[in-house]
Amino acid sequence: MHPADELRGSTSKKLFQKRIVLGVTGSIAAVESVRVARELIRHGAEVIPVMTAAATRIIHPDALEFATGNKPVVELTGKTEHVFFCGLAEDPVDLMLISPCTANTISKIALDVDDTPVTTFASTAIGSQIPILIVPAMHLSMYNHKQLQKNIKQCKQRGIRFVGPSLTGKKAKVAERDEIVAHTMRVIGTQDLAKKKILVIGGATAEPIDDIRVLTNRSSGKTAVALAKNAFERGADVEVWYGHGEERVPSYISVKSFETLDDLIKLIKTGKLKQFDSIIVCAALANYRPVRYKGKIPSGKKELVVTMTAAPRVIQKLKSGAPGAQLIAFKVEQNKTTVEQKSYELLKDTKLDFVIGNTVAAFGKDESEIWIIDTKGKGVYKKGKKEELAKYILDNVT
Repeated sequence: MHPADELRGSTSKKLFQKRIVLGVTGSIAAVESVRVARELIRHGAEVIPVMTAAATRIIHPDALEFATGNKPVVELTGKTEHVFFCGLAEDPVDLMLISPCTANTISKIALDVDDTPVTTFASTAIGSQIPILIVPAMHLSMYNHKQLQKNIKQCKQRGIRFVGPSLTGKKAKVAERDEIVAHTMRVIGTQDLAKKKILVIGGATAEPIDDIRVLTNRSSGKTAVALAKNAFERGADVEVWYGHGEERVPSYISVKSFETLDDLIKLIKTGKLKQFDSIIVCAALANYRPVRYKGKIPSGKKELVVTMTAAPRVIQKLKSGAPGAQLIAFKVEQNKTTVEQKSYELLKDTKLDFVIGNTVAAFGKDESEIWIIDTKGKGVYKKGKKEELAKYILDNVT
């Protein structure tokens, strides 16, 4: 068994039975193509490398053959490789991913110039309506060239999609691996949430005690990020409103930050909630807020009393701001015995569509257990990694 076959599906089965042509062109970012290929394989894909002559001067074909288990196409032969994989064939590939893609190759694709294996594969894929995903990488001055921007626009008009680049300093750098993989899943995955607009509110609030200190909680934000990533991969337009959390929201997902409960309420009052089909509130929001001291509390006190007041309820504000949206909230309990009952009570009191019950044991952990409560009081139980639970939640509530 080839090492690539041993690796296949080790992270997930999201790209299982998907075949992807990986076009590699003559950018120095070609050195990342091995890692991109391996990451796609970890999610179950089969990867067929195709290289320009310029790419072979940067990375040897043997490296991509080792990474994928398939011999790279470095020239077209009588086997008509471009037709076999990307033509009107019996078993064409699901996607052509060009990563990295130079300015030269982008312009050739836009202008129908076929003089490398990658451009001929692309031309054939366009004619066969096989999706193409381009990941540009070049110097910023090349990316900013007006003609290149016209060529990118022309490619997009043909239905070709782009990932990145990341504009850093004087470089239009190739996108990160996780972004490339997420967009690949978005294009050829289930797409069962396509045309859905989903808002995920996650992380923790941090309420000020004085000008220096805050009162917060142990929410890691992992569930919120897992939900956002899974919804994005399945085709949804996703936005995250994010408080404090150790988990980073991926750069390819739109995010708005908040710190306090008042910050979150200001976001609600912008009136933009009406655009969302579903709102998922998994944030650990303050139930009580400290009465704020003016300035900084002096150090050295032997005893300090902090007065707390009840915090406003956000759920009702969300309901009034988005009356037509499906609203899902999380309910945390100390132990398992009260989760379902308390979750159903919250659902009835606030007239939510679903409540996801969990326990404090999940805070900061990679795994959790949840109870999905619907309007009939029926609870569905699931335990596992938060990435798996995110998929399960979206399967059951959207």
